[in-house]
Amino acid sequence: MSPWKAARVGDPLSAVDTPALVLDLDAFERNLQRLATAVAGTKVRLRPHAKSHKCPEIARRQVALGAVGICCQKVGEAAVFVEAGIADVLVTNEVVGDAKLRQLAALARRARIGVLADHPQQVQALAAAAKAQDASLDVYVEVDVGANRCGVPPGEPAAQLARQIASSAGLRFAGLQCYHGPAQHMRTPQSRADAIAGACEAVRASVRACEAAGLRVERVTGAGTGSFVNELASGVFDELQAGSYVFMDRDYGDNQLGAGDIAFEHALFVRAMVMSRPTADRAVVDAGLKASSVDSGMPTVWQRPELRYAKASDEHGVIATPSQEALALGDAVLLVPGHCDPTVNLYDELICFRGDTVEAVWPIAARGALL
Repeated sequence: MSPWKAARVGDPLSAVDTPALVLDLDAFERNLQRLATAVAGTKVRLRPHAKSHKCPEIARRQVALGAVGICCQKVGEAAVFVEAGIADVLVTNEVVGDAKLRQLAALARRARIGVLADHPQQVQALAAAAKAQDASLDVYVEVDVGANRCGVPPGEPAAQLARQIASSAGLRFAGLQCYHGPAQHMRTPQSRADAIAGACEAVRASVRACEAAGLRVERVTGAGTGSFVNELASGVFDELQAGSYVFMDRDYGDNQLGAGDIAFEHALFVRAMVMSRPTADRAVVDAGLKASSVDSGMPTVWQRPELRYAKASDEHGVIATPSQEALALGDAVLLVPGHCDPTVNLYDELICFRGDTVEAVWPIAARGALL
């Protein structure tokens, strides 16, 4: 926790202390509306992923625009959002460990809680936790549709696990989780379309196997910011889990847009300041690894194509400059993070500005919720 606030409501953007995580409210609100409009009038529900923002105020705004609830990735995150009044939360992850299972089941007495499973032992543990808390949990079978991470193989293995869930007291077989993570960052529209076409075949095989076992698949949920137009049009998915669309980042910005894709705007930035100007071709800002995640590559300098963020160390970011005049000591820049999700997790607050004025400061209440 910082010893003082980087900004207060009413401050000019130029007075925001650095490094700080800032949100352009106009761009952010347009992003929210664009996805809400895309699903309006369809049978596909929106359940945005809150692991991107970890902010209850954003979740409330998503629900107000029609989202049925949110996704999160950790039980600790779910607890924060339930406490904030979000009534329907899907933990898009397997949950293992007695302490976490107790907390998950306890949350299910206060809100509708979903969780994933890809192994019979997980189902047994979930049923025991639900019984101990006199609670009911929605359980989705996670199917590996091409991500090669978690999930059972498509088809009969999915049906076998679904049968176990459906026959377990305290659990309800809620459907299939079918998320293709790598497809989100495939650069061309055709490569993303091909990946999701393959995922849809895996979904169809799994649905057929479940129905042959006498089980109704109520929900097929998945998709992300990079591929959701494909899942939306597929006729197979009926719930979308896009998350990064609210902010965007440099990595998503590198995707080529197809004719049917929606152009979301960069809304999230790290405000940084030049703290050293040692040479004409090198400026150093106060935003390094502890201010912006570089797991997906370096940030870019917003609306300054002549500047290149070249490397990062703990507290320093080196920007390559074409001349001494390009940046002066004390100048501020806005950085577009390479990856928004882990960048957000570095901050306690989101400083929201409109035009040149700080309009709000929102707590990132689920920051650091790793359990």
